[in-house]
This record gives sequence, structure tokens and C-alpha cells, in this order.
Amino acid sequence: MENKRSRYDLADILREHRDVFYSNYRMFEQQKKAYRNICACRTPELGGHTNYCNSCDYNSQAYNSCRNKHCPKCQFIKQVRWVDKLRAKLPACKHFHLVLTIPHRLNELFYLNQNILYNALFQSAWKAVSKAADNPSFLGAQTGAVAVLHTWTQTLGQHPHIHMIIPAGGLSEDQMEWIPAHKDFFAPKKAISRLFRGILCERIGLALEQSVLNLPDGFDWKQVKQHLYKSDWNVNIKKPMASIDSVIEYLGRYTNRVAINNSRITAIENGKVFFRYKNRKTGIHKVMKLEALEFIRRFMLHILPHNFYKIRYYGILSSANSQSKMKELGALLEKCVLIPRFEGLPAMDVYSLLTGKDVSRCPKCKSGRILCRSLPDPDT
Repeated sequence: MENKRSRYDLADILREHRDVFYSNYRMFEQQKKAYRNICACRTPELGGHTNYCNSCDYNSQAYNSCRNKHCPKCQFIKQVRWVDKLRAKLPACKHFHLVLTIPHRLNELFYLNQNILYNALFQSAWKAVSKAADNPSFLGAQTGAVAVLHTWTQTLGQHPHIHMIIPAGGLSEDQMEWIPAHKDFFAPKKAISRLFRGILCERIGLALEQSVLNLPDGFDWKQVKQHLYKSDWNVNIKKPMASIDSVIEYLGRYTNRVAINNSRITAIENGKVFFRYKNRKTGIHKVMKLEALEFIRRFMLHILPHNFYKIRYYGILSSANSQSKMKELGALLEKCVLIPRFEGLPAMDVYSLLTGKDVSRCPKCKSGRILCRSLPDPDT
């Protein structure tokens, strides 16, 4: 994982076109908040602090971060901490990577009802996996999952899907034995796809009966449902990852990610934004050009509801089981339970451990220590 300064900044694009975008597009409240926060990140608007040496005359000034989960500049340390903590949660075995995607026909309905339907998407994905795992014809054991919601494509299109990391096995019913999964997966892809489709459609139907959903113009659930049942839904099972380090490396790329990082923006010219994307079919990297307002509109599609958790844990990996079952799993797999490296450390210490640089030491005199004080409020 890297945290390099980029030449182009999403915040600059948002600030430059803020007035025109606000006058042309309606936004949910959480979108307005994210827009404000990203624009204000590391500017005088959020205040700042001075770093100074206690031994020489060195000092430097920095502005505060917004810490919004959609800001591409505010995820690095948070991501590192999460990955480090997860290392102690995962059983020391192979893991499968499962991706469950909703059909595009449901995209608009999900966008208008993000809180309700993204929750339903999480619950349906896990229920489909756990039912398949419990089936004696397949694994016949209790498994678990780390689930991550992504809502975008590489070109910022709307594409809600769940990434799941699932241990290649599970606990027997009496919790006295570790039952390993089959080589490819513990259940057929088609079985999980159909379970996922049935469970999610049932939840959508129940929400419609309760009249709690906002509907797109001309939306007819009976007609849409008939179309949805004409084909299996997209469930992708990737090759199992052999070690914890492989899983951690993978998750480090996927979690706490925002729809687009500054490093992917290659140019901003004449009201247009150029950014890199990877073609899923060919694997070739290309550059897309969008009008700035369209670029912003696509980015805003992926702002999640307030206090919405896009990373969740299920089954034997859930918080309720993390303490009680990890020791059992360690014993059954004959592996030691890892201890988080960064737990309880301040951000500065985490950064020093990652980079090998002692950022608390003065870069000028090399002997003094860096202290910090807040800048005075500009409004006072």
C-alpha cells in the first residue's frame, strides 16, 4: 500500500465546478456533506496545526483532514489499521473470494433506496452463502465471511456488488472439528446464484408491500421480477488465496477504497477530466474523458448513507464470535492467533512503522522532537 501525493486532486475539480453542479443537480444530504468535506479537506476551512521542533527554529504548518470516508486523501492510515486488525480475525487457512452482483435493472431502485436495499444486499448475500455452507450436500459446516460493498465500475458507473472473503472450510455442528471445503468452492456457483436471487427478491417484495421504498418512474415490480428470474445472477468465484498474507494483501486493495483515487486522474483540461481505468474483459488500461459535471455526477452516485457500514463480518468471523471461536479455530488448525501490530498506536507512530521514518524527529537538526499546536481560529 502506498500513499503518494498525486498531481491532480478530486477536491480541485469539485471546488471549481461547485456552483454549477449545485444549480444543475439535486443531491441527498449525505452527498452534500461529502461534497463539502472533500472540498474543505486540508484547507484553512477545517483549521490546522503547526509542527515545531523543541530544539531548533524548525516549524511547518499543515491543515486538518476532513476524515470523510469518501475522501481519497483520508483513507490511508485507516485502511492500514483495519487490515492489521483483520489479520488477527482470520483463520489460518485458504480463503475464497466471492463476488455477488445485482442485475443492472435494479440499479435505479437501489440508488433511490440505498440504506434499505444496500442492507438487504448484504443480508441476502450472506444468507445465500451460509445456507449453502450449512447444506450437508455441500460443506455441512458453519463458515464465516468478511463482506465489502462496492457500488462502482472502473469508469464510475453504477454497479452495486458485494465482495466476500470466505474461509475454505468451517466448524462442524458440535464445533469440535474443522471441515475443509472442496478444492474449487464448497457449493456450486449456480446454487448460490439462485439462493441469492430468491432471497434478495423476497426482501425487495416485502419492502414494497410495506410501502417503504421510493420507486423510479414507471417501475413495475411484477414485470421486473419476471425478467430477473429469466437468468441466473452474476456470482463470480475466484481461485482460493493460499495464505493469510495473500488475503491481507488483496483486502488492502479493496477495503476503505473510494470510487476514484487521485492517482487515477491523469489530466484536467478545458472543463474535461481524464482518468485511467482498466477494461475488465481485456485487462488493458485505458484513459476515459468526461465532462467535469458528468465526472462529478458519476462520483456522487457512490456516496453512501450516513453511518452506513460498508464492511461487515458474518458467521464465525462476526464480532460476537471473534473472541470465543478464534482460539478454537487456532487449536483445530494448529496455528497461533496473530496479534494486531498497530492496535492502540497513534497515527504518527503507525506511519513511522510503515515508512521506517521517525516523523517525530526534527528533519532539520536531527536531534530535537517535533511537537504540535493548533493554529488559531481564523474567525476569532
